[in-house]
Amino acid sequence: MASKIVFCPPLSKTIMDVARGMVPAGYELEVLDQQDPRFAAAMPEAEYFMGFARGGMGPEFYRAAPRLKLIQLISAGYDRLDVEAARQARVPVANNGGANSVAVAEHTMMLILAVYKRLAWQHENVVAGKWRVGDLGEQRVYELAGKTLGIVGLGTIGKKVARRAVGFDVDIRYYDIVRLTEEQEDALGVKFTLFPELLQTSDVVSLHVPLNDATRKMMGAREFAMMQKDAIFINTCRGPVVDEEALRHALLSKQIAAAGLDVMVEEPPLINHPLFGLENVTFTPHSAGPTWENWTKAFRNAFDNVQRVARGDKPLWVIPELR
Repeated sequence: MASKIVFCPPLSKTIMDVARGMVPAGYELEVLDQQDPRFAAAMPEAEYFMGFARGGMGPEFYRAAPRLKLIQLISAGYDRLDVEAARQARVPVANNGGANSVAVAEHTMMLILAVYKRLAWQHENVVAGKWRVGDLGEQRVYELAGKTLGIVGLGTIGKKVARRAVGFDVDIRYYDIVRLTEEQEDALGVKFTLFPELLQTSDVVSLHVPLNDATRKMMGAREFAMMQKDAIFINTCRGPVVDEEALRHALLSKQIAAAGLDVMVEEPPLINHPLFGLENVTFTPHSAGPTWENWTKAFRNAFDNVQRVARGDKPLWVIPELR
């Protein structure tokens, strides 16, 4: 009898076809929405849950799935997951094993360049019939070469950002609660600094941290005030790690020069969000991770982990709180 994997919530047909094409022999993939009555009927026999952390995954979820061996997330983030419920049920939770790390690292570099080159503003002017608007000495664009990049959070994504940034001839600093050895730092081309020091000395500050109690609003009024006036701020991790009102004040008061944001506190944000009226912010809609190539990587990691657990091995990429 095939082992049952329940995937929730359903993604588009083209993406789910990728997943179905990778299901290992001996497994059955059932794609269901949590509100579908078939979901409740499927969970008592499910051995693996695959997909995204959503509401409704508290203690009752695990009681209804007594055979569950693994929660395998397709995402890197798990801030919407009830970690304590998983702990009490003794069901390991694994994220996507860095499947989206290349995508997010590339997106980070894109945002840095888009902000420095004022890409969104340039585009809007061109399509409006305005060519080379303003005084080039006042409407400035900048080179990345020679700048100092400060990476906050040197995990899988942070390291990939560092590797890509090397090619732009930047000086790379990092802050992380887990410090590399000197040999590792030399190999990656980075130098450790304390968090306040990083803020004070970096031309670009880029966040790559998980969302938890320690990182929530880690960038507030005090932190933005430490940054250089010509510095730019990039966030491709999670919106709530930033105090958005403090960011708005820093941008309006010219405490910092500009920002590039792929994530926001509320998603989707309100149509009249206070940051939307600012010319010195470039936005993307939490789109850094889900490149087309990422889905194959994420499903490959997910099915590999399922098979590991089936063999009696420990799963990879278990979230830190449950290791």
